[in-house]
Amino acid sequence: MADVIVVGGGIIGMTAAVRLRERGADVTLWSPDGPLDTVSAVAAAVWYPTGITFEPRVLGWAAGAYREFRRQAHDGVPGVQVRETRNLERDGTTAEPWWAAAAGRVRYRPLGPPWTREVRFEAPAVDMSVYLPWLREQFERLGGRVVRRRVDRLEEALAEAPVIVNATGLAAGSLCGDPDVYPVRGQIVLVANTGVFASVRDLGRPSTYVHPRTRDVVLGGTFEENSWNTTPDPATRTAILERCLALVPELAGAPVLGEKVGLRPARRGGPRVEVEKLSGGTVVHAYGHGGAGMTLSWGCADEVADLAL
Repeated sequence: MADVIVVGGGIIGMTAAVRLRERGADVTLWSPDGPLDTVSAVAAAVWYPTGITFEPRVLGWAAGAYREFRRQAHDGVPGVQVRETRNLERDGTTAEPWWAAAAGRVRYRPLGPPWTREVRFEAPAVDMSVYLPWLREQFERLGGRVVRRRVDRLEEALAEAPVIVNATGLAAGSLCGDPDVYPVRGQIVLVANTGVFASVRDLGRPSTYVHPRTRDVVLGGTFEENSWNTTPDPATRTAILERCLALVPELAGAPVLGEKVGLRPARRGGPRVEVEKLSGGTVVHAYGHGGAGMTLSWGCADEVADLAL
């Protein structure tokens, strides 16, 4: 029998599984999907707490993930880089963003219309198509086990381990009877990287972002609450391309390589990371991170490990 079963193979479940194994726990990961079939694989995955409001714990998670990804970039972990990032604001605020304390050196300068300010900082950027398989291999190298399994009730896992980590994302809504869980649809377009190096994010509505990776550039995006539609929409693709090319004209003529749709696992009230005692054992819930899964992942994994052990 395992000490802990982690249910869910996205970035939240995988980082928690690795941290638990590093602390010596006997860990099995249950996931119905391979790493590239999770919603985490669709993420643009540039550090920034998208759609998340301030809470001291959230700031701590963001800071922990920032430090870990920077360390991994320094160590040459596959798919992890640090990119200069420019946030273009429109709301006229002069206050420091709540997340700035987690992001190292943050610089500001005024901009002309339609923007009011540029916020510039260095942000970890992760190519999930490379990183998620590496992360699963890392977990297995540490002695963790992966089982392809879908669950209909959390008690199925509690029957095989005294502690489980519930990192099931959107599925947590039905598994836990949590009415605050809802999807936020995101559509992205991938184009060839023609020599773009800095990430740019226009914080208007809808948000527009250009996130370069080694081989391609992620263009977005959409933030459609309560939409379960996972089919790419041609009109949305056209709108994304137009907005992104206006923002970064250097991408003109870049070949389109593909497009993806993912459903961010959001939760009203913010992420749920807490212990629940059930008759069969202990559940550590870790879901509801919305579009900030990568941004909060390693910091949240540290807290999950503290709660589980």
